[in-house]
Amino acid sequence: MRINLDTLAVVRNLGILAHVDAGKTTVTERILYTTGTTHRRGEVHDGTTVTDFDSQERDRGITIFAAAVSCAWDGHRINLIDTPGHVDFADEVERALRVLDGAVAVFDAVAGVEPQSESVWRQADRYGVPRIAFVNKLDRAGADLDTAVESIRERLHPAPLVLQLPIGREDAFRGVVDLVHMRALTWADGGDMVAADIPGDLREEARRRRRLLEEAVAERHPAALEEFCMRSTLDTGTLVDALRDLTRTGDAVVVLCGSAYRNRGIEPLLDAVVAYLPSPLDVPPVRGTLGDTRQERPADPAAPFAALVFKVNATPTGRLTYLRVYSGTIEKGDMVMDAGARRGERVGRILRVQADRHAQLDRAVAGDIVAVVGLKSARAGSTLCTPDAPLVLEPPSVAEPVVSVAVEAVRSTDTDRLASALARLAEEDPSLVVRTDPETGQTVLSGMGELHLEVALEKARRDHGLDVNAGRPRVAHRETVGRGVTGHVFRHVKQDGGAGQFAHVVLDVEPLDVDAGFEFRSAVVGGRVPQEYVRAVEAGCRDALAEGPLGGHPVTGLRVTLTDGATHVKDSSDTAFRTAGRFGLREALRACAMVLLEPVAEVTVTVPDAAVGGVLGDLAARRGRVSGSVTRSGSAVVTATVPLAELFGYATRLRSRTQGRGTFTARPTGYAPAPATVAPAQR
Repeated sequence: MRINLDTLAVVRNLGILAHVDAGKTTVTERILYTTGTTHRRGEVHDGTTVTDFDSQERDRGITIFAAAVSCAWDGHRINLIDTPGHVDFADEVERALRVLDGAVAVFDAVAGVEPQSESVWRQADRYGVPRIAFVNKLDRAGADLDTAVESIRERLHPAPLVLQLPIGREDAFRGVVDLVHMRALTWADGGDMVAADIPGDLREEARRRRRLLEEAVAERHPAALEEFCMRSTLDTGTLVDALRDLTRTGDAVVVLCGSAYRNRGIEPLLDAVVAYLPSPLDVPPVRGTLGDTRQERPADPAAPFAALVFKVNATPTGRLTYLRVYSGTIEKGDMVMDAGARRGERVGRILRVQADRHAQLDRAVAGDIVAVVGLKSARAGSTLCTPDAPLVLEPPSVAEPVVSVAVEAVRSTDTDRLASALARLAEEDPSLVVRTDPETGQTVLSGMGELHLEVALEKARRDHGLDVNAGRPRVAHRETVGRGVTGHVFRHVKQDGGAGQFAHVVLDVEPLDVDAGFEFRSAVVGGRVPQEYVRAVEAGCRDALAEGPLGGHPVTGLRVTLTDGATHVKDSSDTAFRTAGRFGLREALRACAMVLLEPVAEVTVTVPDAAVGGVLGDLAARRGRVSGSVTRSGSAVVTATVPLAELFGYATRLRSRTQGRGTFTARPTGYAPAPATVAPAQR
């Protein structure tokens, strides 16, 4: 049976993105309430929200796990994912953005663009996700829409197109002027939205801002420019069409405002989602690989089935696998193939997700975001497809862990249960890595930050009833080349009966920027090393990067050039040259001047003015480099770059120095040279 493609035009798959505490979970709750999906307004501080259903989320008052919900508005179905705002859980955001068609970025009207706001914005840029900006908390003291919009322009560099003018400031904020339809929208406490004429004292300002909006749109949209030149103004229909085009191409971002806590501004936000963000039909066909060829699959329910798994929830009663269907149709009982593992799976049930509640479906079609029960091997990033038309979709990237702790069960009888619990955690969250230290035999859990590991271990304790001890967190160091070497000669000769091994290589090693990673070049002339052996040398060099000479840490930030070499008629092979590349680079690195690198983070600390001196001194003691300080509404905001190892326990220290009034956020920014006092190996 062919399903009408027109039904896909009324689907919107979007995420809510923001810095921690910007109010995105409250925005999600108000969307569910306004659309009639829920009948009471959930509050983060009361632990009554739909999407923050995990016990740790309610205890901590933050979003930890991406939660999917569905609702309906103006004849459209909205599949919505509330994402975490804390940097330690950025991998949850990454996986969600991979399967979304659009997003709402929420900003605090007082703070504007904050560090994690910038990070999630860049993540959305990588996946080409169109966005709408919602400036929240306009009822707070010090809130200012224009200042927040200017921070969007300066730090995120899109063209912000402001569609609303606030009515009232701070506590007196009661509504907005809709500059597209030139009307006033107001909300009484606990009441519905009321549309009326623009108040007299705001009409002139509203006309001025509408004119600025039309000019900004005409500058960026050819059809709007043509009409603007002819009529010196834009018709409302033309303006809406142009805003839709600019949003979907990413050439501009529309900006709305409100106060989610007071339920003001949510209806216009939903209208904007429907009007400006794309449906599955509006985004390009998904691209995948089949062997060495690239293929496209359209968002057509009649096309071969293809879906991407973006989240796995491994519960004691079974596995819940969340997926985005890109093409085709899936019904319960169908056989599908995990394209990466080349393994067949049977779909037991299909569920429409409402956070921790589910409704059963008979089928899911292209454009749907659903959960399925019955899959045994699929992991986050797996492609599910019809066995007759295999396809592998590009998985979301997984961040490299930067912090590790050694963990052990308090009772020796729980060792096997702990191993099973950690394996389940890593199955749910690919950014968690579990390994055994080869020297100490300890089980090491690695993740994205101190809070990330703390949450994971608490989950093991609560869900599995385990008593777990954890060591002090330790950071993941790297090594790089400070001064290189040229003309390093290495000969690999092995003769033990039969065919031998022979490879002769000459390597130059030079430093690169740390962010550049590793580069390999060949400058061999005259065919002294055949091309197939050059590739083997490169593979061997990459093998050698796993352990550096200072302390066995991964090596980055270097360029290796193969300048010369020699072969043997019988004994040279890919294996011989790969071995020569590995051991030759290891020797060359020992001859280089190596530098130990440690991870660093950009820290933004917000404290009362009176506490600035003590905070600056504490940051200096933690080897922090202050890069800026601004005063905002009686508080100081200090920005500094601090080694990640020095931030363990900083939250407690900051609270004690500021009588509980100081807050901070940290965003990893890369690696920097570590001082000589830092031990080269943490084993």
